[in-house]
Amino acid sequence: MEQVRVLSNESVTDRYGKIKNNSGMKEDFVPEGVKGWSWGAFFLNWIWALFNKTYIGLLALIPYIGLIFAFYLGFKGRELAWKNKRWNSMEHFNEVQRKWSFWGVMLLVVPAVLGILAAIVIPMFANT
Repeated sequence: MEQVRVLSNESVTDRYGKIKNNSGMKEDFVPEGVKGWSWGAFFLNWIWALFNKTYIGLLALIPYIGLIFAFYLGFKGRELAWKNKRWNSMEHFNEVQRKWSFWGVMLLVVPAVLGILAAIVIPMFANT
């Protein structure tokens, strides 16, 4: 039987000092490595919510409220994903969330860059 030590309110460790994986258990304890801003949850809010089993994020589809929930998911999304979905490890969780953030930012940056380039190039050829 695995023995669990409580060192403080912020950390729960096993007998080897390793932080216990409590993901998907909807517990109040969230490891420090989970907390932080999530660009993936902010930009891809409702899609991110479905894949991370954070169904409250579907409120981002409601007009006007959606913007508020996009910011909410940006601030609290990583914690909600940790609580609502079972992850293999902290490394696995961070790897998946990093990919969501990468694609969330890319889906904003690439169209913006293409739009700026189009605004520069199209007028150059429009006069010919």
